[in-house]
Amino acid sequence: MSWPQQPPSGGHPQPPSGQPPAPGAPARSGPPAPSGPPAPSGPPAPSGPPARSGPPAPVSSRPGPPAPQLGQHDWVEPYSEPQEHWSKPLKEAWGYEQRGHQQPVQQHYDPQYVTAQAQHNPTVRPGVRRWVIGGLIATAFSVIALMFAAYFSLSFGVIATLLGLLFAIIPLGIVIPIFLWLDRFEAEPWRYLLVAFLWGALAATLPSIVLNTAATVVVASSLDATSANTVGAVVVAPLVEETFKGLFLVVMLLFRRNQLNGLADGVTYAGLCAAGFAFTENILYLARGYSEMGGEAFATIFVLRGVMSPFCHPMFTAMTGIGVGLAASTRSTAVKVVAPFVGWCAAVLLHAGWNLSASNGLIGFVLGYGVGFLLLIAFIIFIVWARGREGRIIGHFLQPYVQTGWLAPGEVTMLSSMRQRREARTWAKLNGGPQSLSSMRAFQDTASELALLRARMHNHRVDDASISKERVLLDSMTARRREFAGMSIR
Repeated sequence: MSWPQQPPSGGHPQPPSGQPPAPGAPARSGPPAPSGPPAPSGPPAPSGPPARSGPPAPVSSRPGPPAPQLGQHDWVEPYSEPQEHWSKPLKEAWGYEQRGHQQPVQQHYDPQYVTAQAQHNPTVRPGVRRWVIGGLIATAFSVIALMFAAYFSLSFGVIATLLGLLFAIIPLGIVIPIFLWLDRFEAEPWRYLLVAFLWGALAATLPSIVLNTAATVVVASSLDATSANTVGAVVVAPLVEETFKGLFLVVMLLFRRNQLNGLADGVTYAGLCAAGFAFTENILYLARGYSEMGGEAFATIFVLRGVMSPFCHPMFTAMTGIGVGLAASTRSTAVKVVAPFVGWCAAVLLHAGWNLSASNGLIGFVLGYGVGFLLLIAFIIFIVWARGREGRIIGHFLQPYVQTGWLAPGEVTMLSSMRQRREARTWAKLNGGPQSLSSMRAFQDTASELALLRARMHNHRVDDASISKERVLLDSMTARRREFAGMSIR
């Protein structure tokens, strides 16, 4: 089966206005930007039959699964404005309420439209600035890493440090894939994910070690050593560590808000940051245990920290991530301020409770790990729910593009489900080979970015950059569809 074909151009009503502007020019006010004949100066459309007119794409004789069930549907005629019979969620996704936000302009699709502004990767950023900032960050992280390497080697010896490093890597193979799985619908740029991990492993760990040690020394001047260690673990460490881990999320919220699209993104960045923190902390404890108490203590520490509780730090900091995710996806000023603080408080309390249980002998150990196991189950359920929620948000904010002809209803259904996305990629690969698969994957990624861009436009002010980015994403998505819809292995 081929990709479901779309109606010929005659099936679309003409826009209500008279002389249409060149396609691609975003309308800033008044009626929706009309579609019309392509501008003479625009580049030609990709070769192959257009996605919305002409004969169906050739069908492959190669055996394999059928095309994704996008449905043989009647196409929805484009609307120029929200309709009275629409549901409230659809009206909200179409536009933005009058709360100081600019009224939206919904642009219409035309089958003969030339995707003049399409880009292979619409999210590429200026190269020079990226390299300069990246170089400064890499230099800072390298200096801190060298400081840690020197400190660990001089304090515990090279062998103990290398053993600690080797065994500290193992829990990462469990923790990191969970958070990358959560981030599948709209994958975050790898450079930001890497910086999140390195921030936790280096930038958050170094001041935490210094301040924790200094605070313990100050407390020990008025308390005995045991009490001072307990106060340091239960009071000082949670406050200091969750603050420095959460600082990365606050920086992302303030300076890279377009990378935070809700709960899933906040939890992903928080989890990777905390995984980096736990990685360095595990090296410290494992190397110290081996150098001071030998292999048996080393094995015990690894089992307790690397096997039985690898998700502790990620679960703590995920509370801050939830707060930041809520702040990034709301219009309420109060929520923007309160949610991250409440999340940070929850992270500190969970961290303090865990350290308190570890400071109270066997009973505290059993109680702490019992409650921790229940929290882990709840955390996994939350991650599954958060991923599904992001799919529902994508489907919700893609609905206006169905009403204006840019997407088919079945395509929105496919884009809202990770299972149907996999089926669509399988169909594309068997029908058109690796190039078709690449186009389908780019189509899905671009559609996700388009939906989340519209969500940000709904939750925040609409600016010229957002309108321009929307046009680029629409052009790119359409160009990629024309590629995979016109490919077939003969």
